[in-house]
Amino acid sequence: MESILKNRPALEHEIYQVAEVAGYLWQKGWAERNGGNITVNITEHVDDQIRTLPAISEPMAIGVTLPHLKGCYFYCKGTQKRMRDLARCPMDNGSIIRITEDCAHYEIIADSVVKPTSELPAHLSVHNYLLAKGSPYRASLHTHPIELVAMSHSKTFLEKDVATRLLWSMIPETKAFCPRGLGIIPYMLPGSVDLADATLKELDDYDVVMWEKHGVFAVDTDIMSAFDQVDVLNKSAQIYIASKSMGFEPDGMSDEQMAEMTRAFNLPK
Repeated sequence: MESILKNRPALEHEIYQVAEVAGYLWQKGWAERNGGNITVNITEHVDDQIRTLPAISEPMAIGVTLPHLKGCYFYCKGTQKRMRDLARCPMDNGSIIRITEDCAHYEIIADSVVKPTSELPAHLSVHNYLLAKGSPYRASLHTHPIELVAMSHSKTFLEKDVATRLLWSMIPETKAFCPRGLGIIPYMLPGSVDLADATLKELDDYDVVMWEKHGVFAVDTDIMSAFDQVDVLNKSAQIYIASKSMGFEPDGMSDEQMAEMTRAFNLPK
């Protein structure tokens, strides 16, 4: 069957950007086995011809009703699929789905019947929340950045904004490129409704949230931007851990230096 991406450069670019990020996640060691998930709202790249395509699967229940997603289209990493494989063949390891009129089911429309991640209800709930508040964010990413996860094993960094302040202070670019910092969610069962609800609450104040002892969840305008935020935060974690391994506590940027950065780059206070 001919791929839905053929002769659709904007849609192809979106999907292959996902593939590029998937490759980075694997190379960094952030996506062991089938770990991590990516879901991207591609509705703006869907043409009238795609809208008339028949489903290639039966309607499947999402588990929740999401009224703001009516008629939306998403590219989703497949369940049990590996990021390293998605990087090579995104349409064999993920699929494009359409949310049905009742806003409670989805159907697969391309390229083959690759069932989305088991965490799809949580991802779609986030996208429903983003559309409801008029956010331009269209991509969500869950991954397991090694140094950030390591820090979450210490209660020291689980207090509100303690990790944010530390990570911002390690290198100036961190606050510039992740100006809302890192939200913290205490350990909850992966894939649970409780974890999804807690994530939605944190997204009021943060674009990246840490799931204690598990990984991070990030949202942004596109998948590369979501990856970039996690990347800069984890670089700061690496600098902190490298300093500690050399036998000293890093000084970090001072409050005065941080305030100067905030003013110079017109960042949120």
